[in-house]
Amino acid sequence: MTACLSIAAPRLRARLARVHRLHGRAPAGECGTGERPSGEHRAERGLARASSNPPALARLAVAGGLLLLSALVAAPPARAGDADDVAHAIPSPRAVVELFTSQGCSSCPPADKLLGELSEQPNVIALTMAVDYWDYLGWKDTLAKHGHSLRQKAYARLRGDGKMFTPQAVVNGTAMTIGSDRPALEHVVDSIAAPTVPVSVEARDGGRIHVVVGDGPSTAMPGEVWLCPVASRMTVEIGRGENEGSRITYHNVVRGWTKLGDWDGRKVSFDTTVGAQPGQQADSVAILVQSGSFAEPGKIVGAALQPLH
Repeated sequence: MTACLSIAAPRLRARLARVHRLHGRAPAGECGTGERPSGEHRAERGLARASSNPPALARLAVAGGLLLLSALVAAPPARAGDADDVAHAIPSPRAVVELFTSQGCSSCPPADKLLGELSEQPNVIALTMAVDYWDYLGWKDTLAKHGHSLRQKAYARLRGDGKMFTPQAVVNGTAMTIGSDRPALEHVVDSIAAPTVPVSVEARDGGRIHVVVGDGPSTAMPGEVWLCPVASRMTVEIGRGENEGSRITYHNVVRGWTKLGDWDGRKVSFDTTVGAQPGQQADSVAILVQSGSFAEPGKIVGAALQPLH
């Protein structure tokens, strides 16, 4: 049974009930099935315009050379974890799990907890991708990046199923399932083909990062190499909305995206610097080698997670 909507203020409850009816959702106080639609009746307009226009979405991702997406680096108030919570290095993952989640979704906390458990596995890179399309329900997600909403929308369009909801888990860029469904998610992780392109990451003094992406098979599709600052543990107290009063811990929260360069299937190396960004609280970096582009993300063919300290 998923978490039910529980809001004390009658006016807010009535307003949310009207919104839910407009968007085809269950009334306040009723539980869903664990798969919460993304509210596309409202969010579709902006997301569809960008995701159905790859050049427009690409402009968010590529402005030449090294790029930090401004839509993905807002600095929210949140509390970082202790040093013991820093992610362990994962050089050759079995799977990369992206959890699209929201602080405004009452069905998401079980998925957030499950992702935390997955993040402890030595061969799984589990990443929190907080989205912003539920912000209109009374609580603005303090970790959300609009680019994550666009990324989720692009995945749904390229898969061809159009399914976009929270909590949703996307594995290796291709398979998806309900993020709180443990058996289904574990089955996908265990059965999906693992990334095969070797990726090594060396964290040096002064925030310098050295990345080497190895050769791919002769059939490898061209793609891009991305660096994501990651906060291993962030705890947020939810002040309003469906999770009002909750204190939720998020794991491996993606704090931004930097394009290191293109990859054509041949070995390539990159040197960059990860500077401290106010509010990011990043203590690790994830490297993703993904076919296609940010506008049209395909299969994740290589990945690594590396602590910065």
